[in-house]
Amino acid sequence: MIESLGAAMDRRMLLRMGLCAGLGAAVMPRLALAAGDPELLPRVRDVVERWVGPGKFPGMVASLGLPGREPEFVARGSEGFTDADTVTADSLFRIYSMTKPVTGMAAMQLVARGKLGLDQPLHDILPKFRQMMVQDTYDGSVTELHPAPGPVTIRHLLTHTSGIGYSIIQQGPIKTLLEDKGLVAGQISRKRVPGLFRGEPVKGLATFADRLAEVPLVADPGTRWSYSMGLDLMGRVIEVVGGKPFDRYLRETIFEPAGMTSTWFRVPRREARRLTTNYGALGPVLVPIDEGADSIYLDKPAFPFGGAGLVSTPRDYDRFLRMLAQRGTIDGRRVLAEEAVMTGTRDLLPAGVSVPPMFGGNAGFGAGGRVGRGAEAGIYGWSGAAGTVGMVDMVHGLRSQIFVQFMPPTANTLLPEFQVALKADVMALLEKR
Repeated sequence: MIESLGAAMDRRMLLRMGLCAGLGAAVMPRLALAAGDPELLPRVRDVVERWVGPGKFPGMVASLGLPGREPEFVARGSEGFTDADTVTADSLFRIYSMTKPVTGMAAMQLVARGKLGLDQPLHDILPKFRQMMVQDTYDGSVTELHPAPGPVTIRHLLTHTSGIGYSIIQQGPIKTLLEDKGLVAGQISRKRVPGLFRGEPVKGLATFADRLAEVPLVADPGTRWSYSMGLDLMGRVIEVVGGKPFDRYLRETIFEPAGMTSTWFRVPRREARRLTTNYGALGPVLVPIDEGADSIYLDKPAFPFGGAGLVSTPRDYDRFLRMLAQRGTIDGRRVLAEEAVMTGTRDLLPAGVSVPPMFGGNAGFGAGGRVGRGAEAGIYGWSGAAGTVGMVDMVHGLRSQIFVQFMPPTANTLLPEFQVALKADVMALLEKR
């Protein structure tokens, strides 16, 4: 059965972030010298071509961007098996949890402006979170509880250390409680397919936040990394502190100034022709679960999901990553404060907390995205439940992506093969120098 939103990618693999993992800080600076190469991604191109076709995928897009340069896109195939439109860097993809870094950076802009504090208690902004109760046992009883020993903070929301649960992660009565209250993880399809449909989401960010405050935490704040709805809740924090609806805040603060013209929580009907089809993997067979022409993303969402709600294009998301790589500027225009970007892409985890191995292990966590350590130092990014991955190397300005649409993205070896091919292409560029 098809797994629910984010469950496979976000529990078992999620990023392993390996798109540039293991290249090492010592060799990465030389990537800038490869900017003039006419062919940056021959091995990635081979992977894409091998995976596109009958019985495989209808189409996909990959990219590599070198410092200060437009990216090289590799695009093959169509936007769906029954959609003849050619897939391009301007095709629309459901990016799911790749929404989280966007929300995280919006929050960091408020921190940089002094309107939020990283260690500010959440209840300063949302008073209903003042007296939180915590499960005595993770995923255990929802009646055997104890008072939270300290407040949930903004840092906790950004780094999945708040103790707030996630209906795609939790099990047992806490999962049932979340779903019964409409606290579900985004949207997937109009079709109420078992294993996909998790109930109707609550309407409105304010109501979402109020109901979430009624649910016990799964761990004491600041003590455990547990994938959460913290970034969805951050959307409510942003609209309260920022003084405007969350989706409008993102549009005016990030999307418009960064030139991201095709990133939305709701795809305009006039753009439906660009929207790809999302598939569920049933063994080797891909079954359409959300077709572009009649996608659920053409409807107004229950609320703008800051953790999983955006649709974007490879070109738009590369602009977001490039803006981060350039410390908040793009095309000569400042979008985010340098302090916001540099702090948000660093390790913000509370002392003593670590990311579980199944979520990338041996890593830090910044504002909505994994932060590399050791040979991966400077790498920041996250992935989406339908096969999209985006990362940026903050030290050397490199950024990379892959966009495809299938759930769960661990159903085959596409993403690991892409990882290996990308690393080989980058190393080949270095050898030419």
